[in-house]
Amino acid sequence: MASEGATEAAPQQPGAGRGAVRYGRPPRELAGQVEERILDAAGRVFLERGFQGASVEEIAEVASAGKPTIYARFPSKQALFTAVIERLVRRNTSLDALACAGGSIEERLAALAALILTRLLTPETIGLIRVSVAEARRFPDLAISVSCMGRERPTEAVARVFGELAASGAIGASPAFALEQLAETARRFLDLVVLPMLVRALFGEDLAALRAEIEAHAARSVAFFLAACGYATKAARAPTPSDRPLPKE
Repeated sequence: MASEGATEAAPQQPGAGRGAVRYGRPPRELAGQVEERILDAAGRVFLERGFQGASVEEIAEVASAGKPTIYARFPSKQALFTAVIERLVRRNTSLDALACAGGSIEERLAALAALILTRLLTPETIGLIRVSVAEARRFPDLAISVSCMGRERPTEAVARVFGELAASGAIGASPAFALEQLAETARRFLDLVVLPMLVRALFGEDLAALRAEIEAHAARSVAFFLAACGYATKAARAPTPSDRPLPKE
């Protein structure tokens, strides 16, 4: 493993001799981009090769970085893959992304559900989840780490949104949105919204077709979720033909 002061190698063309490598710190204006460049390259290589087939050598070449530079930041290939997933989860659950203001509670939660699914149903995200699943038996610690990140961080983000809605009175007095229940309620919401679409995507259904279903799926899921939480939606409050009294003969 490289030392803390490991330096970056200049990019090499395929087949170029090892003597062409130049060492030295990257320019100051590029120093902050090195890690992002490594993670971008690693994500592409893991998607193409899988975890087992990917090599740090290839990642270094794609990233135009030396192996010492990579190992100075990520001590192993597993640590690098975990960092790729962590960044992806962090992007998908940013607070700005989950702040769905305005409209009724149904509309706000449907927008939240649709946003989560839109970020999930991408080739990069689904591909990296498949890589994790494929390597679960060989690298159980890696699979557990990815699974925990994929559930815990979205749950925390959604629970914060629910907390804001409950504090504003938008959800009402439902026990499901009491402070001590927010994490469990967020998990149930995510299971209802995410799992059906995620399973279909992982089994190979066309992502474009799935994305076209997002709005309708989000609306149905939110209506069911709110009903289960004891919150009467507009649709539930509106009388249906069967609710209306029959005309007198």
